[in-house]
Amino acid sequence: METNHFKEQKLSYIHNNPVEAGIVYEAEHYVYSSALNYSGGMGLVEVIYL
Repeated sequence: METNHFKEQKLSYIHNNPVEAGIVYEAEHYVYSSALNYSGGMGLVEVIYL
């Protein structure tokens, strides 16, 4: 069974990949990420929150 900590850890990893790659300075600035949705904004696609 997955814990909330495990899910949050994996989501953070996914959101921060473009930052680590040097594509953007903040995860929310990557157009193809749901990071903007999780920070209260509205991204390109509808997101079902974990």
